[in-house]
Amino acid sequence: MADERVALVTGGSRGIGFGIAQSLAAEGFQLVICGVRNEDAVQQPLAALREQTEVAYFSADVSIAADRQRLRDGIQAKFGALHVLVNNAGVAPKVRADILDASEDSYDWVMDVNLKGPYFLTQLMANWMIAQRKAAADFAGCIVNVSSISSTVASPSRGEYCLSKAGMSMATLLWATRLGEYDIPVYEVRPGITETDMTAGVKEKYDTLIADGLLLQQRWGQPADTGKVVAMMARGDVGYSTGQVITVDGGLLVPRL
Repeated sequence: MADERVALVTGGSRGIGFGIAQSLAAEGFQLVICGVRNEDAVQQPLAALREQTEVAYFSADVSIAADRQRLRDGIQAKFGALHVLVNNAGVAPKVRADILDASEDSYDWVMDVNLKGPYFLTQLMANWMIAQRKAAADFAGCIVNVSSISSTVASPSRGEYCLSKAGMSMATLLWATRLGEYDIPVYEVRPGITETDMTAGVKEKYDTLIADGLLLQQRWGQPADTGKVVAMMARGDVGYSTGQVITVDGGLLVPRL
C-alpha cells in the first residue's frame, strides 16, 4: 500500500511530470513537487493534485547544489521521509542548432539540468533512503529516471539533449548497481513523442508523421501514459527488476519492414 508514502517528482507541475504526479496522487502517495517557477505560478496544477493528496511545493533548481540540499531538508521537515524519487525535470535546448554550430553555453545548461542535477540529487536522496532502510527493515524505496527515446535516437539538431538523456540511461545502471545491496530498485522510463508544452512547437510536424505511420499506435503519447508506468514502479509491482527500462513510445522503436 502507498499509504503515508512520500514521492518527490522534479518538474512535476507541468507536462510529463504532472502526469506522473497525478498518477502517484491517485495511488495515495503524498507528493513533493519541485520546479524553478515560484509557487504562485503553479497554483492551478497544485490545486488539482491537492484534491487527491497532500502536496508540498519547493522552488528549486536541481542543477544547483544548495537548492538540492534545501529541497532535501524541506522534505525532511515537512514529511520526515522520502520513499520515491522521480528524476523528471529537464530542459530542451533554447535554440535547436546543428551540432556543427551548437554553442557551449547551450551544452552546459542542458547537461547541468538534465544530467548533473539528477545525478547528484540521486546521490543526496539515495543516502537518505539508505539511512531510512537501515533504521526500518520494512522501508520500501525506489528511484525512477525519466529519460527519453533520445537516449538512443540521434537528433543532430539537439545533440546536447540526446547526450544528456544517454547519460541518464547510464546513471540508471550505475545507481541500480550501487543500490542493489540495499534493495532500493532504480528504473528508467523512456517516453517517446508526448504531447506537452515542450513539443508544442513541433506539433504540426509530428501530426503529419504520425498520420503517415511513424508509430504503430497512431496517436500522440500523453503524460498519463508515462505516469501510469511510473506508478506501477512506485507501487512495487516490479520490485525484482532493478535497472530495467520501459519505453513509452507507441511502438516507434519497433523494427519493421
